[in-house]
Amino acid sequence: MNELAKNVAERFMRYVQIDTQSDPNSVSFPSTEKQKNLSNILVEELLSVGVNDAYIDEHGYVFGTLPSTSAKENLETICFCSHVDTAPDCSGTDVRPILHANYQGQDIILPDDTTQVITIAQHKYLSERIGDDIITASGMTLLGADDKAGVAIIMQLAAELVNNPTIKHGDIRILFTPDEEVGRGVEMLDMKKLNADVGYTLDGGPRGSLEGDTFSANAMTIRFHGISAHPGYAKGKMVNAVKVISHFMESLPATGFSPETTSGSEGFVHPYNLKGQLETASVDFLIRDFTTANLENHQAVLIELADATIAHFPGARYETSVKEQYRNMREVLDTKPYIEEYAVEAMHRVGIKPKQDLVRGGTDGSRLSFMGLPCPNLFTGEMAIHGKHEYVSVQDMEAAIKTCIELVQVYEEKG
Repeated sequence: MNELAKNVAERFMRYVQIDTQSDPNSVSFPSTEKQKNLSNILVEELLSVGVNDAYIDEHGYVFGTLPSTSAKENLETICFCSHVDTAPDCSGTDVRPILHANYQGQDIILPDDTTQVITIAQHKYLSERIGDDIITASGMTLLGADDKAGVAIIMQLAAELVNNPTIKHGDIRILFTPDEEVGRGVEMLDMKKLNADVGYTLDGGPRGSLEGDTFSANAMTIRFHGISAHPGYAKGKMVNAVKVISHFMESLPATGFSPETTSGSEGFVHPYNLKGQLETASVDFLIRDFTTANLENHQAVLIELADATIAHFPGARYETSVKEQYRNMREVLDTKPYIEEYAVEAMHRVGIKPKQDLVRGGTDGSRLSFMGLPCPNLFTGEMAIHGKHEYVSVQDMEAAIKTCIELVQVYEEKG
């Protein structure tokens, strides 16, 4: 392992041991104070490597600037962004990272729970990483590569650029956000503080991935109302909302409509939270599609099924609410195609084959793009995210740093 790889691996393995799990049920911002534990460390480290204006604001955002080393004026300011929080889906407490040096394709048995085995059969990308150094958790938690791999990459990028002032680049802004995993990552972000022209999130997967398409996303709640009555005297009176919503859930299409039966460019409708009592029962849905107009179509299907349901339960009624979450950043990126073209060129310069793909989800870049900062997503090597099999290749993180070093030079040359 060379010095660059050692340094980014060391950073990453320190960061993942800091619990930064976000909370979807919290109303505070950030949703958990413990996210700031890592953010404060990042400020200290940025200052120590020479990012002299680094600071954390009252909302937990970390900002820093690498001043231009170019004689050219009016170069675009580039923002590199990653999020510090980890997903609520799997524990992020007491993460114990393990480095598996010179991986040769063997099954990786996680020692703290030997039933957790990472195999090439399940994780085919590992077959492309033979000879790499692979970092996993120990079997009891997620790893946190999503997105502490991105954080470590940006931190090491900052150190490399400060230590090598002959690398020509314009102003570079660093941004670390909280609460991306609960969909609130840039909710409180002051774009004037950020003061950047273009951006790249470091939150992607396989080496070479460049993602400029995300889902467009709404959240929808359907709430059914029944009629309460004493169960001993309920005949002809009671309408049980639990039974109403059960009928409705059973009527959802079995295939082609849910995340477990869709892939690629297909959208989906995902029920993820169900509550029920005699008088009232509700279900929360995530509505996703790469074509924004299709969100209305998916919602119309749910309304049609709700109408059909209450027809079976005279006296029942329902109401719906819909909240816009984010939109496909492709709508913005198409107005400035060079942002992705420069990233492709940077990858070619370091011998990486670009893989332009869709994000079956959203990133901070989705919201940032519509806030005035066009922002595709670059690879970090994070894989099998949100679960105990999560892993990352040290050499993928190294490749991302080298790509970003070339990328800032492409902007300087073409500026």
